[in-house]
Amino acid sequence: MQETLIRAWKNAGQLNRATGSVRPWLVTVARRIVIDGHRSRQARPQEVDPSPLEVIPAEDEIDKALWLMTLSDALDDLTPAHREVLVETYFKGRTVNEAAETLGIPSGTVRSRVFYALRSMKLALEERGVTA
Repeated sequence: MQETLIRAWKNAGQLNRATGSVRPWLVTVARRIVIDGHRSRQARPQEVDPSPLEVIPAEDEIDKALWLMTLSDALDDLTPAHREVLVETYFKGRTVNEAAETLGIPSGTVRSRVFYALRSMKLALEERGVTA
């Protein structure tokens, strides 16, 4: 009803010049507004209330992403030799002997590199504000 009256107000100049009753024009405009509203509701999917989604617990992935970015950045500070032994032993879960075989170096060298790599990694993480 309100939209029909707004359109009548906007077209007041044309309606004054029209001869006869304004009623058929108002009925036609109202009918078209109702049809347009019906068609627009059919064209779009039904909207749902997002409030139930707010109570569903969800994991906050921001902390995990920040931790992985910091860890990756700290790994980049290590020498390639130290980085590759940490990747083989910690991230790929290989034993010292398996890492030594994969890297083609003695197992004692792997142990030594892991020791110094962890010490360097600890310093690199402390520089980035990571403690304990």
